[in-house]
Amino acid sequence: MKDNIVAWLEEGTITVPSLLFSEYRNLNLNEAELVLLLNIMTFVEKGNDFPTPEELSSRMTISLSECSDMLRKLIQRGLLAIIDEYSQDGIRFEKYTIKPLWERLVTQFLTSTQNVHENQKKTDETDLYTCFENEFGRPLSPFECESLAMWMDDDHHDPVIIKAALREAVMSGKLNFRYIDRILFEWKKNGIKTLEQAKNQGRKFRQKQVQKGNPREDAPPSSIPFYNWLEQ
Repeated sequence: MKDNIVAWLEEGTITVPSLLFSEYRNLNLNEAELVLLLNIMTFVEKGNDFPTPEELSSRMTISLSECSDMLRKLIQRGLLAIIDEYSQDGIRFEKYTIKPLWERLVTQFLTSTQNVHENQKKTDETDLYTCFENEFGRPLSPFECESLAMWMDDDHHDPVIIKAALREAVMSGKLNFRYIDRILFEWKKNGIKTLEQAKNQGRKFRQKQVQKGNPREDAPPSSIPFYNWLEQ
């Protein structure tokens, strides 16, 4: 029993990124091709850099000819490569490398991440346009749509910050794009990048206006003046 356990431990292990299992289908790999690649990794890990089709097929449920054909196709599709190297004695030898697979996997991951980001951006933009049209009570004009796109693209404002500026304009009773643009300009100049920072900035300015106006303690909330961003 002890000898069997030791033999099992001596077989070693291989480390495989979990991303390979979630993305192999997007790389147009089937299960047999995936297992073939994993077997190549196992042989390489144990010091056999160029296992024969016979050695590989003996571990799988595919025939020798199927294994050879599969290896050829993996190389043709750029998922496996055979490279030349030289020993310390200057003897040339061939070996498999899985580097092309990792490169394709990274490219696939970056592409998927970019697509998710772009889809989220489109959703945020649609939601932003809807918020503005709801507050204005009408469809936005071409000029207003262009201004909104400019805030998001050229100025790189977060949609959350743009919504906060819209809210500030509504609270101040100055619902127009020039006023909102001024708010965003002031926030950018003062390094305002989060919703909490935007809220604090607006709160501070309104408190200053209250102190300047010195309102009566019994005055209703509606009489408290709002900060006029256009006067800055």
